Amino acid sequence: MPLNPDFVGRTYPAGEPYLVSRERIRAFAEAIGDTNPAYRDVSAAQALGYADIVAPPTFAIVLALRASTQVAHDPELGLDYTRVVHGEQRFAHERPIVAGDELVVITTVESIREAAGNDMITTRGDISTTAGEAVCTAHSLLVSRGADA
Repeated sequence: MPLNPDFVGRTYPAGEPYLVSRERIRAFAEAIGDTNPAYRDVSAAQALGYADIVAPPTFAIVLALRASTQVAHDPELGLDYTRVVHGEQRFAHERPIVAGDELVVITTVESIREAAGNDMITTRGDISTTAGEAVCTAHSLLVSRGADA
């Protein structure tokens, strides 16, 4: 079943704030195999000018993915999540994410299209602090494989 094209432009409000902790940053760095000391050690991060340990740039996926579930699981969209693969991801950072940040994400459906029998949905997650400071924009493409894929 094709995705509902009326969703283009639909915006989903921010959910509960996400408190970025040192432990979450360290665990993420460990999971991606990045040994940069600024991701683990406060002193190393502060020597680089950060207030606390800094998150790897791709840490924003934690927030973007959490927020995008509102879109993916909206029954009116018509997305069969069992057929979904992650097609593309990119981030545009205004500033690094650091431990102690309390962040929220507003998600917008930017486009819906069909290609080679597959439905494709592009979303934008605007990540900001609870005080309204822009931190990062996450762009994501999900592909819902067609029945013949």
